[in-house]
Amino acid sequence: MREKLCDLNKKMLGLYGFAALLIIWQLAPVFKLVDTQFISTPAMIIDAAAKIPGDLLIHISTSVQRVLIGYFAAILTAVPLGFLLGGWFPRVNKFLNPLFQLFGQINAFSLFPLFILFFGTKELSKFFIIYWSCIWPILFMTTLGVKNVDPLLIKSAKSMGAGNLVIFKDVILPGAAKPIFSGLNVGASRAFLMIIAAEMMGSSAGLGWFINNSNQNNVVPRIYVGAVIIAILSYLFSHLIKYIENSVITWKEDISV
Repeated sequence: MREKLCDLNKKMLGLYGFAALLIIWQLAPVFKLVDTQFISTPAMIIDAAAKIPGDLLIHISTSVQRVLIGYFAAILTAVPLGFLLGGWFPRVNKFLNPLFQLFGQINAFSLFPLFILFFGTKELSKFFIIYWSCIWPILFMTTLGVKNVDPLLIKSAKSMGAGNLVIFKDVILPGAAKPIFSGLNVGASRAFLMIIAAEMMGSSAGLGWFINNSNQNNVVPRIYVGAVIIAILSYLFSHLIKYIENSVITWKEDISV
């Protein structure tokens, strides 16, 4: 019984820390540690969100839709390209890699003026902001994963008469899966980070617009509502990717000694 309680406490440790943070956050104004004019308490944030549930759902659905479109477009580009560069065209990868690395270091924030210049302030510019933010980590990690597949496994499969399709499905894809999912996770985090900035220009809906509008009207609790919702969405999406990864990658390395 005691061992079960110890195991439960270990699993709940993160939840205990989160609960403690909320309690301290809520009580801080009582002890004059913070000014609620600038830092809203959890109760104030919940109250602000409860007053506009319909509007919030519209802003959430708009932002999620924009994130998913840009994110999945980046996946459809980066994953096949990563397999080609990492496995089939290594010389092309060596030639293009310095250029791609340079592009990957350019933050989408700095490209805002160019996106607006070429695509305007409508949906297309927001799409490319998300797309640019997501494509590079997914491409780099996919290429790395394919390159790091053990060549001996490929040679062994060929020696047993396996065709290219079988080698790809049973050797390369499983071997590159973990780095690919790592890239997908980083890409998703960047997408939810950039959607706030993307929606602050030329938007009439979305969580970024909601935060910017709340700031302009000095409604501080609503600023926190938008920020908290973005954080929750990013957290949930990250866990969804992890769940899919665990479902796809059924094998585990045994690291016990």
